[in-house]
Amino acid sequence: MDELPALMALLAGALAVTAVARRVGVPAPLALVVVGLASSIPGVPDYTIEPHVVLLLILPPLLYSAALNSSTTGIKANLRPIGLLAFGLVLFTTAVAGTLAWWLVPGLPLSAALVLGAVVAPPDAVAAIAIGRRIGLPRQVMTVLSGESLVNDATALTAFRVAVAAAVGVGASLLSGIGMFLLAAVGGAVIGYATGWVVRRIRQVLHDELLESATGLLVPFFAYLVAEQVHASGVLAVVVAGLYLGHHATSGGAATRLQDRAVWNAADTLLEAVVFALIGLQLRTVVASVTVPWGPLLLAGLALTGGVVLARVVWVFLTMHLPELLRGRGPDWRHELVVSWAGMRGVVSLAAASAIPTTTLSGAPFPNRAEVLFLTFFVTLATLLLHGSTLPWLITKLGVRGTEDYTDALAEAQAQHHAARAARQRLDELAAESSPPPEVVELLRDAATRRSNQAWERLGRSSDEIGESPTAAYRRLRGEMLAAERAVFIQFRDDRRIDDEVLRRVMHQLDLEELWLSRE
Repeated sequence: MDELPALMALLAGALAVTAVARRVGVPAPLALVVVGLASSIPGVPDYTIEPHVVLLLILPPLLYSAALNSSTTGIKANLRPIGLLAFGLVLFTTAVAGTLAWWLVPGLPLSAALVLGAVVAPPDAVAAIAIGRRIGLPRQVMTVLSGESLVNDATALTAFRVAVAAAVGVGASLLSGIGMFLLAAVGGAVIGYATGWVVRRIRQVLHDELLESATGLLVPFFAYLVAEQVHASGVLAVVVAGLYLGHHATSGGAATRLQDRAVWNAADTLLEAVVFALIGLQLRTVVASVTVPWGPLLLAGLALTGGVVLARVVWVFLTMHLPELLRGRGPDWRHELVVSWAGMRGVVSLAAASAIPTTTLSGAPFPNRAEVLFLTFFVTLATLLLHGSTLPWLITKLGVRGTEDYTDALAEAQAQHHAARAARQRLDELAAESSPPPEVVELLRDAATRRSNQAWERLGRSSDEIGESPTAAYRRLRGEMLAAERAVFIQFRDDRRIDDEVLRRVMHQLDLEELWLSRE
């Protein structure tokens, strides 16, 4: 029970910092790390990253939620750059960082150096995506970054397994390493697809939004555990399951979709806040583990950070920019530069480093484990502070902005026009069959027409030029009416003329309409 107050303090503090950061326009991940560093002083409880907690209780729900909200069509359209980053770059960075560490750290065996390389290889794109969404990066860049973040952890953790096996003396060969990698990738994908398929069928049978949402909460943990039990990639299983269920979410019920979105958005906010706060809070623990001279270790950390940053820039240029340039297509170098500068490391690196065994098969201590842990923390912190503080400036300086707003609005207006026409045709068919009251038919026809008109209004001139649009006026006036209705119902409850249960039911209906108005 002594740990419970510290846990609650961590949760409350992380959410408070996130709220302040959002209010002042500072990237929340960066603010959380800085506050975490400042909190690593006497009197603040020690927060040690437990690998099994991160890899089972934090990483799966975060990846699952991101996969649910990802575009499978967008990922398919950008499969080549995503694959080059999520697979090729991770392995390239592992080799570069491992070689650098082997050369820089005296007495560090190559096998242990490659463990360090695998640990620091996967970037965590959460901070980059948050910055890009706030500033308005082009959709393709956002798709590439989010697609990379979904898969690169699986690649890095599989490479980590192979490197650890070699370092502890299992005797993993190149061939067995490739086999382990293929098993992890194929097995994880198959288990994730099967999990998504089964859960979708279960939800179709349940027809109960509460049970459907509760079932969805189990998916990331179930897929991860099943895959890990057969030595497949639990991370990849979670991602594939999330992509499958997210793609087929439109076939489910509206209530389930609304609940799922609210639940996972809240979970994302909490888990991301805790993750980045924990990174900063590791300072005291990591420093205490170091027993070698600080000078050479700090220089090694700076060199290793420069190596992984440069490796990403070189890889993006050689594999994404140069081939297009040689084909004469003239790619936008600014997009590639933004992608190459979005290489912040995160809590997965620290969790993997903490999971390094303390001894080898012979019983000897794992070589240079404390130095590996420190260098992982150094690279994670340095990349977060470097990229997190300069990426917004770089995006603004390059003028990289998405141009999809007008295109999306035009496509939506066209689709809404056809949808409204189909709705009116169906209404006419039903009216001819059952002869409902004419005023009801006219009200529904007006609603369909209004939904079509509001989409076209978004393409028009600004309200400063033409005044308040009909849709904006409807939204404003109906919002005031809902507030007046809500006040009456509350007064009736306070006067004991209706029960709280009645109030909750009515408030739910009013809240749904208010939510609908805010989304128009």
